[in-house]
Amino acid sequence: MKQLGIIICDRYHTCAGGKCLRAMRDRDGAFALYENEEIELVGFTTCGGCPGGNVEYAPAEMKKNGAEVVHLATGLVVGYPPCPSIDAFTEFLPAKYGLEVVMGTHPIPENYYQTHRALGTWDSADWQRRIQLVLTDEETRLAYD
Repeated sequence: MKQLGIIICDRYHTCAGGKCLRAMRDRDGAFALYENEEIELVGFTTCGGCPGGNVEYAPAEMKKNGAEVVHLATGLVVGYPPCPSIDAFTEFLPAKYGLEVVMGTHPIPENYYQTHRALGTWDSADWQRRIQLVLTDEETRLAYD
């Protein structure tokens, strides 16, 4: 069984995790990586607010609880502006904790997709790489609105 942690953006600190948990259950978005694998959530927390101080410490507890992979929640890429520290998190977590990092959790909701498309936020190759696991078809995006 693959054990996972999720780190969400602190601006969504009151989020109940419904979209992430639904996507995990249904293997949507980035959780499609585990289509034929059992998974268990062993940690869920916020980044602690910019610049992400909780990212320095919270993964230690996740790892003690068995986490092998940390998902950086979709909110880090769909919020406006997107997380300015996301690349630093992606480098830090494997270096400090030996944890694999996956960008995203649930599929990008359609309303966020339309906003960022109009703004050109994700036009670069770097952003296309970052959102590749959570950029789904329109029907799925609408289901996560």
